Amino acid sequence: MPELSALLFDVDGTLAETEEVHRRAFNQAFAQADLDWNWSPALYGQLLAVTGGKERIRYYIDRWGAACPAVDDLTAFIAELHRDKTRIYTQLVSSGQMPLRPGVRRLLAEARAQGLRLAIATTTSPENVVALLRASLAPDAESWFEVIGAGGIVSRKKPAPDIYEYTLAQLSLSAQACLAFEDSENGLRSARDAAVPTVVTVSDYTREQDFSDALLVVDHLGEPGKPFSVISGDAGNSELVDVAMLRRLHHAALRRESVRPRGS
Repeated sequence: MPELSALLFDVDGTLAETEEVHRRAFNQAFAQADLDWNWSPALYGQLLAVTGGKERIRYYIDRWGAACPAVDDLTAFIAELHRDKTRIYTQLVSSGQMPLRPGVRRLLAEARAQGLRLAIATTTSPENVVALLRASLAPDAESWFEVIGAGGIVSRKKPAPDIYEYTLAQLSLSAQACLAFEDSENGLRSARDAAVPTVVTVSDYTREQDFSDALLVVDHLGEPGKPFSVISGDAGNSELVDVAMLRRLHHAALRRESVRPRGS
């Protein structure tokens, strides 16, 4: 069985609780474009079923019949609106007011110290990823990640497995040599269909989703004095998600897979 070699991280909701900042940025972009759209938290929770900002805007127009200006090219209009939203989001995040979720910085530092490779696998734009990493982790944090698979680098976004397949190819690793970290059902489906075992840390917008295929579901990665709570799965006696625990989870997952009857 392959040893654990790399950790692959989603970004929004996984590294930080960014979705509320995304929602605010969308609404500010709408206001600046003189649109009377306003995405409430409840509505945004529904829209998160669609991955990708441009895709989300189009779905909102199609599904809710949102009024928009008469334009010759709706695709170009949506793209420009999304560029404005991205600019607003990166400004908000760059202010340094978006903390990482509990345990993220600790685990990344430990993984680097123990020689595990790190990568990003997300549907958010590269600009959003870099802004968050630099402001919330370290000025050189993007260099911590060997691969940053983000945005439109693949044609199909999560829940399709494409972004994980791309990231694995760039790392020249098998799915069985990696673990993924996600916060949403769409993200879990993406990793699962790329055959990457996955740990889920539920976020504000995803707590009620289906994570039955995850290795472990916890409320966060844990900090000394602030242990995680297990939602499902077997964390043993651990109170923090650390490299030793991940190696145990990974080994157990591969062992179960090796004894699974063919065709099951």
